[in-house]
Amino acid sequence: MPTNRVSTRPFEGQKPGTSGLRKKVSEFQQPGYLENFVQAIFNALPPGGGRALVVGGDGRYYNREAIQTIIRMAAANGCQRMWIGRGGLLSTPAVSCLIRKFGAEGGIVLSASHNPGGPEGDFGIKFNGTNGGPATEAVTAAIYQASLQLDHYLTCDSEDVSLDRLGDSMVEDMVVSVIDPVADYAELMESLFDFPALSQLLQHKRFRICFDAMHAVTGPYAKAILEERLGAPEGTVINAEPLPDFGGGHPDPNLVHAAELVARMNGDEPFAFGAASDGDGDRNMVLGTGFYINPCDSLAVLTANLHLLPGYRDGVAGVARSMPTSRAVDRVAKAKGIPCYETPTGWKFFGNLMDDGRITLCGEESFGTGSSHVREKDGLWAVLCWLNIIASRQQPARAIVRSHWQRFGRDYFSRHDYEEVDAVAANQLMDQLRGSLTSLPGQRFGEHVVASADDFSYTDPVDGSVSEGQGLRVLFEDDARIVFRLSGTGTAGATLRVYYDRPQRDPARLELDTQRTLASLFAAADEMAGISRHTGRSTPDVIT
Repeated sequence: MPTNRVSTRPFEGQKPGTSGLRKKVSEFQQPGYLENFVQAIFNALPPGGGRALVVGGDGRYYNREAIQTIIRMAAANGCQRMWIGRGGLLSTPAVSCLIRKFGAEGGIVLSASHNPGGPEGDFGIKFNGTNGGPATEAVTAAIYQASLQLDHYLTCDSEDVSLDRLGDSMVEDMVVSVIDPVADYAELMESLFDFPALSQLLQHKRFRICFDAMHAVTGPYAKAILEERLGAPEGTVINAEPLPDFGGGHPDPNLVHAAELVARMNGDEPFAFGAASDGDGDRNMVLGTGFYINPCDSLAVLTANLHLLPGYRDGVAGVARSMPTSRAVDRVAKAKGIPCYETPTGWKFFGNLMDDGRITLCGEESFGTGSSHVREKDGLWAVLCWLNIIASRQQPARAIVRSHWQRFGRDYFSRHDYEEVDAVAANQLMDQLRGSLTSLPGQRFGEHVVASADDFSYTDPVDGSVSEGQGLRVLFEDDARIVFRLSGTGTAGATLRVYYDRPQRDPARLELDTQRTLASLFAAADEMAGISRHTGRSTPDVIT
């Protein structure tokens, strides 16, 4: 089959963010739009790069069509080997697992993570490197530059590959293998956790759990591992079938969008443990009986207990958290005598630390937790981690968290999201606040006096790269903190995210209401940054 050289022109706005390129489905459906970005990926790779790739996505609308396009373009660009999950499905952590297992030169992940799906929803695409992690800033910059210079893309006239039948086929000189999307990932999980102990726990009549896959990619993984391999009762996994529109829901594992799970956990016959994952399977929310476990607390608890699990008996080399994540894990790291790194938001920063052997565990407040077993956050891994700790300690999740607070103290934490804010207004807010940072120290906002304020900058200790403008931090004399960021994960307007955390050491004050405890910080943030004035919102759209 001859290679086709198709004339094109650059599209505006194809600059990948921390999680690749995310746009509305309708934008990706424009003639040449997807093709341009895929060609930019191939053009940005070094000579001979991209010869062996893993490709898959979360099953959202346009996933199958995009994969057929990528297959033809990969063959035309000289790719010789490609692995694709059956049905075009691969969770993001499974892509990382497969890249590392097969020694592939990278992977293309089709997902907009926790964003809505369907014809009117969002679509996304990102490139993962040879380590299995998100492309470095240097690579994403090269992809963007390549997208600005395109005058053609390469493709071929091959027939569609059957994505629903396991086996190999040829597209030009490229071998395309459609594989079981779950098997290799499940094998990796079994090497890390005590599956016999988990089986005993999940088959106990008094230990009922519920896993909400939110009609996203994790459904087949959770069914195969929790129900089939570990013997949890049928129906343990709800909303298990991946659907192009996620069943009309929003595949974001939080207290708002996982309402069915929350209702079950607080019902007349509550479950002992609950969990949910997002669109592409890299995020997690975990719940005890009537008890929400904040992702910041989750990271700290896992760090304190990881040594109990078979795959981590050699200990934890170090831990890292994103800058907006509360400092709860910092105290655990100090007690254990291990390094703790504070990075910008974005998993690629953790990947560098893992590749250099500096950390074993990492996490973000945005429901992302992972370890050095892959180079992505991993929702189902975090759930299995929690279950294995519960089995090892013979304590319910709620008791484990309370015991942790008694030992290390508690960090009251909350994130307020103002979604689809006018982009101009959001940037004005940030610019004005940034301009006032040097004058904030010493100012009083209610009961809080500012100790320091800065625009977070990170120098990577591995490669020396510098990432600036990563969020505005305000630290108070009482050790409370507020962080302001504009998120890059949405596709409409801007999302303003404000993070609040306040440490508490008094054993008698460890079980207060989070929003009431942080109320004075909410007022300080509005007075300091003019949130309601700039956004026109009196309350956030989502509180976590």
